[in-house]
This record gives sequence, C-alpha cells and structure tokens, in this order.
Amino acid sequence: MVVGAGAFGGWTALALLRRGARVTLVDAWGAGHPRSSSGGETRIIRATYGSRTIYTTMARRALDLWRAHDSRSGTSLFTRTGVLWMFGDDDSFGRASALALDECGAALEPVRLADARQRYPQIDFTGLTSVLFEPEAGYLMARRACEVVAQAVVSEGGSYRIGAAPAPVSLAELLARRLALGDGTLLDADLFVFACGPWLPALFPDVLGQVLTATRQEVYYFGAPAGDSRFTDRSLPVWIDLSGRQIYGIPSGARGFKVADDTTGPPIDPTTSDRTATPAGIDTARQFLARRFPALAAAPLVAAEVCQYESSVDAGFVIDRHPAAANVWIAGGGSGHGFKMGPAVGELIASLALDEREPDPAFRLARFAGSPAAGWQTRWS
Repeated sequence: MVVGAGAFGGWTALALLRRGARVTLVDAWGAGHPRSSSGGETRIIRATYGSRTIYTTMARRALDLWRAHDSRSGTSLFTRTGVLWMFGDDDSFGRASALALDECGAALEPVRLADARQRYPQIDFTGLTSVLFEPEAGYLMARRACEVVAQAVVSEGGSYRIGAAPAPVSLAELLARRLALGDGTLLDADLFVFACGPWLPALFPDVLGQVLTATRQEVYYFGAPAGDSRFTDRSLPVWIDLSGRQIYGIPSGARGFKVADDTTGPPIDPTTSDRTATPAGIDTARQFLARRFPALAAAPLVAAEVCQYESSVDAGFVIDRHPAAANVWIAGGGSGHGFKMGPAVGELIASLALDEREPDPAFRLARFAGSPAAGWQTRWS
C-alpha cells in the first residue's frame, strides 16, 4: 500500500506495480488536490544543485523518466524551455552547479549580459552580474501529472482509492500488516510506503515531528497583454532570479505568467489553513515584476494559489525505512524541490522496498541525530 498520491507516492506505486507487486494507492483527497505539495499548475525541472551532486544525478535521471513517460503515454507533461539563472554579486551556486553538470555530461552555459539583453529584451537585467542558461531544463504540469500517474496505476492493474490514514498511525497495526482508514475501512498489505508530504509529522510524530516542517508559500499568475507572445514559452524560458529574494517563474500558459517567492513562509496546517493569497505577498510580486519585467508592471493578477514546502531541517529528502517497523517506508522532505524528482524517487523506493538495494546515507533519518538544523536551503520549486 502506498499512502499519498503526490509526486513521490504516485510514481512509487507505479514503479512497484511495474516490478510485479500488487499495489493499492490511497490518498485523502485525490491525486493533485490543492492542499497537496504536488498540486498547482506547474513545477520547474532543473538539475542545478550546486555541489549537492546526488540531487544533480537524480534530477538527470528523473528528466529521462519524464521524457520516457511522455513518449510511452502520449502525454505532454514536460516542456523544454531551458532555465535562465540570473545572479547578483554571488554566483558561486551557479559555478558549482556548472561543474557538477559538466561531470554528468550536461551543460550550464554562461551568457554575456549584452547577449542576454539582446536575446530577452522583455527582461531588465539591471543589478545582475552574471547569467547562466540550462538548456535541457524546463517545466512540468504538476496537478495533471499526479492525475495521469494515478490513472496509469489503475490502467496497469493497481488499485486507487480515496481514504485517509489516522494520525498518528498505529505501528502495531502496520506490523500486523493492516491499516484502518479514517472511515473504518481495514486494508491489508505486506508493505507500506507513506509519501504524505506535510502530513508525515502528524502520522509519525516520534520520528518526524522534529525533522519535517510545512511552510506557507504563495504563487501568483499575472495576465500578459492579449496577443503578446513575449511572455510565453515560445519567447522566454523558465527563469530564476537569485539577485535578492530568490524569485522564480514560468512563462505564460493558460493560467498566466507565474511568479513565486522562494523565501520560506510561515508555518501552515496543510488540512485547515486558509489558502488565500495575502496583499503583502501580491505587492512584493508586483514590485519585482515592475523591476525585472517592466512591461508587466500593471499586469492584472488573474489567479493565485497557496501551497506549502514540506521541508526537512537540511532541505534534503527523507527516504528510509521506519526505525521501528521493517515493513514501513517513509518518503518525504520534498523541501520545495522534490516534485521534479518523482519518477526517480519512485524508482528508488521500489528498489528499496523490494530489497534490491540499501538506502543512501544522504536520505536516511540517522543523519538528523544530534543536529536539529543544517544550512543548505537552496530549493526552488
């Protein structure tokens, strides 16, 4: 049984199914629902992770799997636009990322500011000192991908149902190979994978209560002028501005020109918190647009959404067996950068659960022992 039909859980269910397991995928509200960290319209996929090469390698594998899925299913979940990285005085993250990508046979290309201005006249490059371009990157359709993967689980012989696991989960029940859902339904399974994002600390408070935190993150969509193709993905790549508050965005689609601030927000209850964008957040986004994309300074806000970062204390993934239950696996800590990794994480968890390999120390719970915080906070969704 896989509990949670987001990016980690859905792809895990599909990977297990394709390795011969009988699989039931369960989600409290359904794949891609708006409370989930995997909901919303789009996510960036890129392999730039500074010196954290384990994530660069995983992102490269995930990109191959996204492309393979699109080819196999006839979907268009991935759009290649490249990612334009814009830096102020400190471009050390970009330089470290370029070295890591080069080792993987990929590229992070330097772009002279004069060339960037000519290539992207819709961007004001004032205050930037360096620009890099990641040509193989782009964006993914997030909510749609979750729905497509859940449908694939069913079409390939698995089961999918709406149901909520009780919080906290009874380890005694799981060890007895059963789980009672909130509606009283009792389900049996030999193996359980919990990929419940921001709900994980409530499900396993003794193990994850001090490790994972959910924060409120606002996302805005602004309306470009009618018929203006300068802000579509035909003319503009995905972009990430690291010259100040770490703001990123995706060119206009059906919903609008996406802008989001990566700064960690306040705590959020993923079940009960209000999902209305704040005037202060909208104002910050407008100020940024006026400075970096001046033609959109007066663009109307056409949509907004509130999601969450379900972050570990070092912003790295948690992929490990429960320390007190050998038949229970935990997959979380997406930390605002996990969605893109879904297919690779699913592949990894399937191999772990079927005893084909051991967990990587970089993802294990043991790394948090005696260290309540760590300094790596580079995410970008």
